[in-house]
Amino acid sequence: MKMVPANLFGREGGHVFEDRPRTIGQLLADSVKEFREKTAIVTEDGQLTYGELDTQSSAIATSLQSKCGIEKGDRVAVLIGNRYQFPLMVFACAKIGAVMVPVNVKLSSEEIDYILEHSKPKVLITEEEFMGKVKKAKKANTTIITGALQSFIIDGENTFDELLKMETEYRNVHIYEEDGAFILYTSGTTGRPKGAVLAHANVIHSVMNYKLIFKTDHQLKTLIAVPMFHVTGLVGQLLHIIYIGGTAYSMRRYQNETYIKTVVENQIDFLFNVPTIFIMMSTSEEFKNHSFAFVKKVAFGGSPIYKQTFAMLKQAFPNAELHNAYGATETTSPATLMPVSYPISKVTSVGQPVYGAFIKIMDSEARECQPGEIGELYIKGPMVIKEYWENPEANEENFTDGYWHSGDLGMMDEENYVYIRDRKKDMINRAGEKIFSIEVEDVLKEHPDVVEAAVVGEPDPVFGETVKAFVVGPKLNTHSLPVLTEHCRKSLANYKVPAKIEVLESLPRNASGKILKNQLKH
Repeated sequence: MKMVPANLFGREGGHVFEDRPRTIGQLLADSVKEFREKTAIVTEDGQLTYGELDTQSSAIATSLQSKCGIEKGDRVAVLIGNRYQFPLMVFACAKIGAVMVPVNVKLSSEEIDYILEHSKPKVLITEEEFMGKVKKAKKANTTIITGALQSFIIDGENTFDELLKMETEYRNVHIYEEDGAFILYTSGTTGRPKGAVLAHANVIHSVMNYKLIFKTDHQLKTLIAVPMFHVTGLVGQLLHIIYIGGTAYSMRRYQNETYIKTVVENQIDFLFNVPTIFIMMSTSEEFKNHSFAFVKKVAFGGSPIYKQTFAMLKQAFPNAELHNAYGATETTSPATLMPVSYPISKVTSVGQPVYGAFIKIMDSEARECQPGEIGELYIKGPMVIKEYWENPEANEENFTDGYWHSGDLGMMDEENYVYIRDRKKDMINRAGEKIFSIEVEDVLKEHPDVVEAAVVGEPDPVFGETVKAFVVGPKLNTHSLPVLTEHCRKSLANYKVPAKIEVLESLPRNASGKILKNQLKH
């Protein structure tokens, strides 16, 4: 696929795919032409063909314009889980140039209140299940109190269905590829969440990169177990699958047995999850009772992959191509991807930069590192967002010459394979010695009784920080701790060996499955 020079978002020296859809609406239209009668979406409460997805999203687009007064650039908040109404809203908004604000359904009413106040949507689509949170947010939120927010509810009184009753002739609006399509609020592990503005061009380049590098096609079926309001569910799976003409199944809440059963019954052959889900699957008796030889592609990202997890995946999915992926909300999902073929020596890499991406490794003095040297990843390309919504301070702080500062520490080798070592804020500094948590976690995971491990720095009056580890495993108890400490001593320098180890039933996670290390530090 040919790339041509283009100054997308005013960034000089960029490249874009020459032959590309210009908008998300066009992405759908192209797939509908070829796959109108094919099933596009299968959720627990309904399914849609490509034709139905197109027709019904057009009806909603018309309603948003005529009933709700939505104009290009207006925000539409969506507080719903993985159900068929979610993709309908994605394409309804895309067709009329509205900016969709997917809201994490697990947030508290105070957090929802902040997002609604900050993004100022004209319309809110929600489920009856979450109305309690919405009503609490309404009491505190001036935008809502003034009546500027119109709500439509799924289930219960089901006012959402009113949006489907309009004729499908929505008013055409000229949409540019640099226009915003979504505002996705980052998890906000420190301070208030930031609203990343994903433009049409960002999404298009991401789904095209997935197709080209993973070599995906219309025969594939995926199961979306991560939330669709998260960038992996939204872009890596939903929009990617619609772009290639495949079928996307989804589940509202991840449950081991249900996930495995759905994969087996429907012969789901493209799996894309955080490593945690694969680890949880592997511990299930149900998993051991089936062959997964039909699975063609397995992708994973969102947290580091351990060598042990990789070996497990290789064994569990013998005929699948295994792809590590690295990215963020700000990179509209992928910044690096593992190609279809790669040397076994590269298995712990997160892959090479996607087409159009430029990645620099920068040291603490903002100098570019040489291959093999560790520093912070700076990322530029057509998949990198232009800005955070209404947040000039964050834009100033997080972007330099079009490069987004990832906050991740890593290195790039001579063949441009990228290796992630740690979050910048998670690196432990013990008396000046830098310790990468993933290195200690990897050693802990080598012990057969450890299913998961997370390592953080604990404040120490003498050393500044010491290493503290949290481990999960059904066979672990307080008697295991000396054994685990001794296990670490065999592979790690003394200063890297955890000073404390604590056994937990599970690790705290956000909606996308990432471990919340800030909660472990408290």
